[in-house]
Amino acid sequence: MSAKQNILLSFLVCFMPVLMQSQIEITMPENTPTNKEEKDNQKLAFYYFEQKEYDKANSLLNGLHDKNPDAWYGMYFKSLIAVSDYAKAEKITKQKIKRSKNEVNWYVNLAKVYGLQHEEKKQKDCYEKALKEMPMSSPYIENLAQAFIDEKLYDYALEVYDRVKKNNSNYTYYYNKAEIYKLKNDLPAMINEYLDALEFRDTELQTVQINLQNSLGYDDENGGIKNPLLKQELQKRIIKNPEKPILIEFLIFIQKQQKDFNGAFIQSKALDKRLKETGQRIYELGHTCYENKDYVTAQKCFDYLLEKGQDSFFYELAKIDGLHVNFLALTETTQVNTALLLELEQKLLTAYKKYEESSYRSQILKDLIQLQAYYLNKTTDAIRLLESFIQIPGIEAIVRAEYKIMLADIYLIKGEIWDASLLYSQVEKDFKYEPIGQDAKFRNAKLSFYAGDFAWAKVQADVLKGATSKLISNDAIDLSLVISDAIGIDTNAAPLKLYAAADLLILQHRYQEAIIKLDSINLLFSNNTLVDDIYYKKADIFMKQAKYLDAELMYKNILDYFPTELYGDDAQFKLAELYDKSLNDKEKAKQAYEQVLLNYPGSTYAVEARKRFRELRGDVMRN
Repeated sequence: MSAKQNILLSFLVCFMPVLMQSQIEITMPENTPTNKEEKDNQKLAFYYFEQKEYDKANSLLNGLHDKNPDAWYGMYFKSLIAVSDYAKAEKITKQKIKRSKNEVNWYVNLAKVYGLQHEEKKQKDCYEKALKEMPMSSPYIENLAQAFIDEKLYDYALEVYDRVKKNNSNYTYYYNKAEIYKLKNDLPAMINEYLDALEFRDTELQTVQINLQNSLGYDDENGGIKNPLLKQELQKRIIKNPEKPILIEFLIFIQKQQKDFNGAFIQSKALDKRLKETGQRIYELGHTCYENKDYVTAQKCFDYLLEKGQDSFFYELAKIDGLHVNFLALTETTQVNTALLLELEQKLLTAYKKYEESSYRSQILKDLIQLQAYYLNKTTDAIRLLESFIQIPGIEAIVRAEYKIMLADIYLIKGEIWDASLLYSQVEKDFKYEPIGQDAKFRNAKLSFYAGDFAWAKVQADVLKGATSKLISNDAIDLSLVISDAIGIDTNAAPLKLYAAADLLILQHRYQEAIIKLDSINLLFSNNTLVDDIYYKKADIFMKQAKYLDAELMYKNILDYFPTELYGDDAQFKLAELYDKSLNDKEKAKQAYEQVLLNYPGSTYAVEARKRFRELRGDVMRN
């Protein structure tokens, strides 16, 4: 061996592991030779092949193939094709076919040799022979299909599976064919293969959903499972095969993904009736609807369950949840209809009396109290109800504490600060180390803040920075920072007093007065440090008033001028929610959620932002 080859071999010894990771579908023979010269020849053959020095590679591969044809066929065939030695490539391929008759995929290699020589008839004969001689066994079937796919002969690959189907009633290659149609960019055919799989076996639903999601991509609002073509093809099938409930199940899933809750209700109702179900799917859909603020469809769901009659399992639940949806629909609107609120109050009072001995009374009472205290200016009635409820014997201590906090909040709205403080303090004392006790302690700190006792409010907030509840901890940190930023350097507390007063006005739903108070801070104290806080509070008010463009401007002001300050991540997430839920600009929402992840990865909003970003991108979200 020459000195040059010795140097080359030394190089190969060091770098052989890297070369072996190349894309060549060849591995060293299992029966590794003991002869040193043969080992050296193998290493050199790999090296020359990698460097595309095929003539040199072939001079070595010829001998290696003769000794171990099964191990060296693949590399040798490719190397021969590279130098257009078609006669030799044909010869070793025919030998390969003769040695392994069941592996008909080698006919595709032989066809390639003929195709390169423009012998189209021989080429086609090879394809047909492979299909004809194909054993009806999974490995051989898939190997032949893959050989056709590698050569981009997609129709022949499909023919492989079609022939299997004719011979096997338990045909299970839907996913394989779907992938081939995807390669052909034939989306309708791909979708229908997946739907065939679903009709073949109901349990394929989740697998079909995931595969369709991956195959249809995440491009935009019409990507993934939201692709309109999928819905069209599915609806065609439902018309053709109405007796297949699984198809309707899938359509309902898609409608939920697309937030078409009314469509999901129509299909769910039809399925509930056809299958004579108890109403569970309708009840669950009702909750999904109101969680997504589609109160109209949620009400339809609960009304349908009420129509089933009092003997229905979900009758009582639907009645209570229906009242709650009615409450949400009326209170989460900018055009408050007092007449409808009063009508709802009567319904809630009637329900509270009917269910005062049951577990349902808690939800009814919460809605009734909020309605009276925050929307009907009936704080006295709300206080009376709460005080009587708190005195009921046998109520769990934790439940009593929750209602004490509600009562304290109403006292605060009325301006009865010390009565509120007393109740907060009771809950704090009874549940000192539990989240509800820490919540009461924070509310007491906010009460001190409203009253202008900033030093004490900050002391309490600083203690709560280590609260077990992350939400309370973050709120405490925010309160402490607002106070320290406002009066840490400038001992003039006047701007902060105005800000605290405005914050209390917001709590009392006196929004216009709050805005006037906030605007006066900048007018009276041009050098105050509360500018970003004011933007954020005004955005909160504008959102409550459905002045979405004004709210958008406030959030953008924070992101433009105070992106690294206290409300940076809050403003970014709230802006995303505004686009998502209020302005219905999904593209802007997607971008804004992504900015939360990019600019504020440690934010408490990151988890929810990631979830919504993925939903808007089109990922499959299980319901």
